[in-house]
Amino acid sequence: MRLGIKEIEQIIPHRHPFLLIDYIEDYEPGVSAVGYKCVSFREEFFKGHFPQEPVMPGVLTIEALAQVGAVAILSVEENKGKIAYFGGINKCKFKGKIVPGDKIRLETKIIKQKGPLGVGEAVASVDGKVVVTAELTFMIG
Repeated sequence: MRLGIKEIEQIIPHRHPFLLIDYIEDYEPGVSAVGYKCVSFREEFFKGHFPQEPVMPGVLTIEALAQVGAVAILSVEENKGKIAYFGGINKCKFKGKIVPGDKIRLETKIIKQKGPLGVGEAVASVDGKVVVTAELTFMIG
């Protein structure tokens, strides 16, 4: 079930310029979500990161993965209207660069949840090649 920007904005509180996902391809509330970000040379961060060799900052890739996970966790009925805050980033590995023209596949699976705390297993890939993996801890507030 595909979600566009308007539907995503009904689930998570992020807005331009910090909404870092363009669409959700598929999701299962409370279980997982798969989204995409189409990276354009016009992204504001490329002006300074780096002017001579534009590379998407790794922390923004992690944030995009967290936003996809937030779609999964905040689409559960009892979490609607709430915010998923970062609780931690573990086992993070950067395995490749993301550059203008890339279409990033962002997948986050909720692997643990107890009350308002949970953990998501996150993977970002470009053209089938994994570029970032991480375990993201969240708190629902």
